Amino acid sequence: MNYTTAEMMTVAAARALSNDDICFVGIGLPSAACNLARLTHAPGITLIYESGTIRTRPSVLPLSIGDGELCETALATVSVPEMFRYWLQGGRITIGFLSGAQVDRFGNLNSTVIGDYHRPTVRLPGSGGATEIATSCGEIFIIMRQSKRSFVAELDFLTSLGHGRNGTERQASGVKTKGPTLLISDLCSMSSDPDTKEFVVRSLHPGVTREQVRENTGWEIRFAENVEETPPPNRMELEALRDLNARTAAAHGVTAAD
Repeated sequence: MNYTTAEMMTVAAARALSNDDICFVGIGLPSAACNLARLTHAPGITLIYESGTIRTRPSVLPLSIGDGELCETALATVSVPEMFRYWLQGGRITIGFLSGAQVDRFGNLNSTVIGDYHRPTVRLPGSGGATEIATSCGEIFIIMRQSKRSFVAELDFLTSLGHGRNGTERQASGVKTKGPTLLISDLCSMSSDPDTKEFVVRSLHPGVTREQVRENTGWEIRFAENVEETPPPNRMELEALRDLNARTAAAHGVTAAD
């Protein structure tokens, strides 16, 4: 089957999740990937959104954490303070799935401003709960479209801590969780080096070259010794994702790729 780069990215991200995961889900691309996992190989996954919804099973992708679809399809809804203090900071969530406007080689994310903080070119939505998610979930997965504008050598603003500006600040500050371990883009999949914490390319999506990855990365990207090809989406994955997108478009006039 033919597929788009956005579909390849979403499918690759969904495959990283397991049936036993308890996942704190960001809106947008993370939500698409997490719900695709739920609709395919991980029906028992527990999806949690910032608004306090637990084991959410939306039939369409939410526009925001306040979308009624989340509460209506959740097993339970708790207050936001309980969600953050008891569930998140209590260490009960295995995966945080995030995105942002910028990411660096150490998995730090910017969702605050592009340009100078006081006179920004673009004012972004801000952290929301991403700062707490980034430090309190067992580990962090990131999904983002790859370009030199988004994969940068230095963030304009550090909103959500990965491994810090030099790869050592997370551990030095006493944060005990793993931090970012996986970064999936529309070109490739990366994992963090266990020693340097820098993201390293582990697989290239079908048809993508190393040169394309280099051209769309703002730092000198590293490749694993053995770089594999990401398996293409299968029919079941594509049908589930396209059905989800179609339902979302009918409900909201948008798709997961928007």
